[in-house]
Amino acid sequence: MKKVTIQDIADELGVSRNTVSKAINNADGLAEATRERILQKAIEMGYKQFSYIKEQTRVSPEQEAPGKGEIALLIGDAIDGAHFASLMLDKLKKELSQWGYTLITHRVERENFLCRTLPFTFNAKQARAVICIEMFDRAYDEMVCTLGLPVLFVDGPHKRDGIDLHADQLYMDNTTAITRFVNDMLVRGKRRIGFIGDYEHCQSFFERYTAFRCAMLMAGVPVDERFCIKLLNPEQLVNTLLSMKDFPEVFICANDFVADDAIYALRKLGKSVPADVLFCGFDDSPQSRIMTPSLTTVHIHTQIMAVTAMQLLLSRIEQPSLDYRTVHTETELIYRDSTKL
Repeated sequence: MKKVTIQDIADELGVSRNTVSKAINNADGLAEATRERILQKAIEMGYKQFSYIKEQTRVSPEQEAPGKGEIALLIGDAIDGAHFASLMLDKLKKELSQWGYTLITHRVERENFLCRTLPFTFNAKQARAVICIEMFDRAYDEMVCTLGLPVLFVDGPHKRDGIDLHADQLYMDNTTAITRFVNDMLVRGKRRIGFIGDYEHCQSFFERYTAFRCAMLMAGVPVDERFCIKLLNPEQLVNTLLSMKDFPEVFICANDFVADDAIYALRKLGKSVPADVLFCGFDDSPQSRIMTPSLTTVHIHTQIMAVTAMQLLLSRIEQPSLDYRTVHTETELIYRDSTKL
């Protein structure tokens, strides 16, 4: 069955994609009648973001939802404003509050990871569910899955070995945009394409890397292993690039921050972007728009991720026996100056 997209809903109703997005994300600036019409059409068409929750149980922002308990957010590293999850969490907190839940953040320290203990602020009796964002320690994640609470992972440890977590999982679509980018580059005659990033850092990096390799394989174009750089440390990256006798025509990077480090390293070697090497990142971070040259990247719809996270969490609370679900939300390839010639 073909996946229903925001564009499909827009086409059915004769409205813009942006209007549909506003309705789905509960954004301001939309007439309530229009919002209801769009949401109803989305449900009718089987749009997956509306598959699990009964809309009539939600309260309006003007109403006070009865307190239902805490949704515990576990994070390892601090999430700053440049991180994709920052906007997602703002939206998620607002959405959950309208259902009567409070999102409480608990920082997992190094000692917690080593001893597989929970943060001292975490109280399992108060929590109704747990959401883990970018928690990549598999052993720790498996411990969290044994708490007897609904658990949702937003990204997680890589599955190169085929071992999965016993929990719901949410990812951005890491495959479609990378596949399109590789094929676009091949159409432009670029066959020497490389990848920079530790594909064992997390599942999202792993999916981006495998998308790159699969796209090359399906096109019958061999991957030059010299151009696949697994290192993330900027100093190591400079040393690796220094040792290279030649360079690919295109580098795909695991995210925008890796791309920024790589472009900086190449400049130290006297190379120019895009004149000598084309670059593509991932995340559409604020930095990607203001760096020179502006970075071709992949946009993550953080608001849709937030709504999907909410629905996965609440449906798991309501129906604990549901099969575990892995959901990928839509992403969008954005071309900028780093791939222009």
